[in-house]
Amino acid sequence: MTYAPTRTDILDLARDQVLRRGVGFDRDRTLEVLRLPDERLEELLGVAHEVRMAWCGPEVEVEGIVSLKTGGCPEDCHFCSQSGLFASPVRAARLDIPSLVEAAKQTAKTGATEFCIVAAVRGPDERLMAQVAAGVAAIRDEVDIQVACSLGMLTQEQVDQLAAMGVHRYNHNLETARSHFPNVVTTHTWEERFETLRMVREAGMEVCCGGILGMGETLEQRAEFAADLASVEPDEVPLNFLDPRPGTPFAELEVLPVTDALKAIAAFRLALPRTILRFAGGREITLGDLGARKGILGGINAVIVGNYLTTLGRRAETDLDLLVDLRMPIKALGESI
Repeated sequence: MTYAPTRTDILDLARDQVLRRGVGFDRDRTLEVLRLPDERLEELLGVAHEVRMAWCGPEVEVEGIVSLKTGGCPEDCHFCSQSGLFASPVRAARLDIPSLVEAAKQTAKTGATEFCIVAAVRGPDERLMAQVAAGVAAIRDEVDIQVACSLGMLTQEQVDQLAAMGVHRYNHNLETARSHFPNVVTTHTWEERFETLRMVREAGMEVCCGGILGMGETLEQRAEFAADLASVEPDEVPLNFLDPRPGTPFAELEVLPVTDALKAIAAFRLALPRTILRFAGGREITLGDLGARKGILGGINAVIVGNYLTTLGRRAETDLDLLVDLRMPIKALGESI
């Protein structure tokens, strides 16, 4: 009688391949992780935390964000209340430079090392680029903090301009798996977003690229998304969870179950062992306080503190107190994770 060899358990494989050797899981392995039964969640989170500690260390990067231009966006991202195509309560508004500098100062007071200027646009026009240039210069003159930007899709000239301004990191999310993207956005393509990321990387800026989980994607597409992100080789991946916004096409979608969200956090850590994995929007409604603690002990090593663009976040002090309680030091300016 012959016996088939016993298949290696996926978490044993994670301990060997990802924890010991630092090689991230591919799409198929990530899918196995996402399919683990709930009773193995704590074990999974433990392995993901070990990976984070081994390849990123205990430091947590803290970031604040502010919207320079809110609302009135011409794109139809189905999750976003800033689209001018939907009947949402968000109205168009712009922030002046003194207010931008004050927001950066308040962010720096929390211990944050990163401040991101965001605009709800398809891509920046000359007026917006001039505002960003003035804002970056004013912040650099008055605040000891790194400046990031998220301004939509860019031309090569705009990429070069941002690099010359001293922008440290550029955020442009792929949002979801390539195969699911047409169900989320129809006014531009996944490939257009990817091209902006390519130019940003080649210009020497750090790449911040993540997305939103819980937008109707399958587990297979969630694993595909992790592999898509790995192909970009991002310095940072912000993980958002859908907070269904009134007036948007996704307003009636259900919030992602907490076990699914935690499995996704751990799975993305196993796919991206050396990457800054940041808690971003929707974690409050999806995970709550206990889930946030589990996420930080399950692969997360960065947080956005304070409010998001159109939704309220946790108080900065709440997150900072949690990090103290978990004995996780905040990354200092100039350190790398």
